[in-house]
Amino acid sequence: MDLKEKLLSSYIAFENQNSVGNSFVNELRVEAIKNFEATGFPSKKNENWKYTSLKKILNVDYSLFPESEHTIEYRDVQSYFLRDIDTYKIVFIDGKYASHLSQTTHEGIDVCLMSSALTQTKYRAVIENYFNKIAPKENLTALNTAFCSEGAYIHIKKNKVSKRPIQIIHFSTFRESALLLQPRNLIVVDENAHVQVIERHQSLTENPTLTNSLTEIFANKRANIDYYKIQNDKSGASLIDNTFIDQQQESNVAVHTFSFGGKLTRNNLNFHQNGQRIESILKGISIIGQKQHIDHNTLVHHMSPNCESHQDYKGIFSDSAVGVFNGKVVVEKEAQKTNAFQTNNNLLVNDKATINTKPQLEIFADDVKCSHGCTIGQLDENAMFYLQTRGIPQKEAKALLMYAFANNVLESVKIPQLKKSVNKIIAEKLGVNIGFDL
Repeated sequence: MDLKEKLLSSYIAFENQNSVGNSFVNELRVEAIKNFEATGFPSKKNENWKYTSLKKILNVDYSLFPESEHTIEYRDVQSYFLRDIDTYKIVFIDGKYASHLSQTTHEGIDVCLMSSALTQTKYRAVIENYFNKIAPKENLTALNTAFCSEGAYIHIKKNKVSKRPIQIIHFSTFRESALLLQPRNLIVVDENAHVQVIERHQSLTENPTLTNSLTEIFANKRANIDYYKIQNDKSGASLIDNTFIDQQQESNVAVHTFSFGGKLTRNNLNFHQNGQRIESILKGISIIGQKQHIDHNTLVHHMSPNCESHQDYKGIFSDSAVGVFNGKVVVEKEAQKTNAFQTNNNLLVNDKATINTKPQLEIFADDVKCSHGCTIGQLDENAMFYLQTRGIPQKEAKALLMYAFANNVLESVKIPQLKKSVNKIIAEKLGVNIGFDL
């Protein structure tokens, strides 16, 4: 039995065990499983998946529902948390909420569980207004909707500012030989509200893990959202991360994606601008090697005038690693005075590494400033020579140049402790310590 058949045959049992008592949600699930049955998993025949095949990771006998809850101690995973700063925390172990590692709140804002939001009547208005409103109704997103039961629910109410950043961390343990996880997040930020969110998917084992994650983010009028994704999984883990963002007038949303680990990582990031004077920022750093595969698929849809978007993705690929960047900017006829900029710069450390890059502009307005471009190259030999003549060993010189290449993305990170943590990961990936003890 292939994975699709296994999921379809398991759906009735899942629904019987996870009925939320909300007819709106239950109807969405039923519709979603029908859509998944019709569309299935995406293949390379789909233009957006031309350079990324899921065949190998789908050909695994995943456990769909962990047989039991597992506990891990804070001391064993503390390195994965953002430290030296107070944060709210929503932590999951094999898809189950870990209360002993978490800190939620309802003081002016709601930082809690998706399972609570789906079942409790006090959240019903928000769920019915926002849940599954911008996620596509096909393939992997439909699959997530059909089986959604747990994840993070964040609601920052009008004129409120989250005093602490919010960490969402998903751990997968070694207790399942192979595990499929499908977390679902809903983030609603009301008018004049502000929040910072850090999300991390972290396997603690080399066993195969497939995470099909879906996050919907709604930025209402003059809302401000900083969203950071850290992906540094073990070699057996694969992640398909689907994030869809709806922005209203004068809102500002920035998403930084740091991709350093995992077998296969696919980031689908879509912005939809629905008002004037909106700013959308998409930035990413990818550093991978061996036979790792990372694919960034982005969309910024400009539908209103006087808005901006900025995309800046950096990739460093070594060994037999494969990188993909498929970025699209669509400017509708009504979106005059749009400023849209997109760049993708890549370093191939050796001859076996591969990058497939496809920046795209679709412009139907005539009064815009738009640009896109990509570069593919290797390290500057003259710069390497200069550093070595100054007494810096070849390995460290190489790492310093690669760090400098990616650094402009890090400069826009607004949480100092997070910047320090990402710097440390980069140092480890580059295999040096000089200049990185920040």
